[in-house]
Amino acid sequence: MAYVGLTKPRVIELLLLTTVPVMFFAAGGVPSLRLVAATVVGGALSAGSASVFNCVYDRDIDEQMRRTRRRALPRHIVTPRAALIFGFVLGVLSTVILWAWVNELSAALSVGANAFYVFGYTMLLKRRTTQNIVWGGIAGCFPALIGWTAVTGELAWAPIVLFAVVFFWTPPHTWALALRYRDDYKQVDVPMLPVVRSAHNVAVQIVVYSWVMVATSLVLWPVADTGLIYPIAAAVLGAVFLLQAHQLERRARGTEDLSVIRPMHLFHSSNLYLSLLFVAVAIDPLLR
Repeated sequence: MAYVGLTKPRVIELLLLTTVPVMFFAAGGVPSLRLVAATVVGGALSAGSASVFNCVYDRDIDEQMRRTRRRALPRHIVTPRAALIFGFVLGVLSTVILWAWVNELSAALSVGANAFYVFGYTMLLKRRTTQNIVWGGIAGCFPALIGWTAVTGELAWAPIVLFAVVFFWTPPHTWALALRYRDDYKQVDVPMLPVVRSAHNVAVQIVVYSWVMVATSLVLWPVADTGLIYPIAAAVLGAVFLLQAHQLERRARGTEDLSVIRPMHLFHSSNLYLSLLFVAVAIDPLLR
């Protein structure tokens, strides 16, 4: 179980949630179950590999943060060398599976996402800039592209729009969590935005990104010529998310008290938003 924990299963679940619905959307219905299985297994192993490398590199700060100190490496249950080997094995298996049973483009995109998360976000951006999660979050957008290319073998504007939706969703989602654990990040000198800006400033930026995210989600309707299910779902879900983002901004005015701001409410809601939006992506072609 210690090794499983290194792969961050909850993150894998979220990434697969944006992969499989896009496969349905790309297929215009139900895709090959063999293809879905291969893409899911390959994608899960790739995401797990990236998370393992992240845990190895961040083990020094993970040991000091309340949210992460119970992980296997800070507790010395798994050695860094063993974790590195585990991460490499997962990465190789992922690439082989995607290359052999999906296609070369999906395999290449998966390797690119893995490399960007490890080298771009974990090693370069995370400890150096307040924009770490904005640009580092690009790695988490790749599943939309991988799901599409797994079915079609090529890129198109529709998955790029969904890529952008996840890109603009990531900052509100992550900054809400970082607000809750800002003292942890401050203690280990990681310049997450809530560490170096006031809670209200963070909330304002969350509102801005939320508006752009919702607007981007609606672009899929004309770009992909969807049915009515998707735009209706995107509009309703977007309206609820924007309401919650504005409520967070109002609660953050003139206070740094997290019990008043309640950032985790938006964090959990953001998970639900993305889940239901991509469920709508999968259902839309089935009901056309």
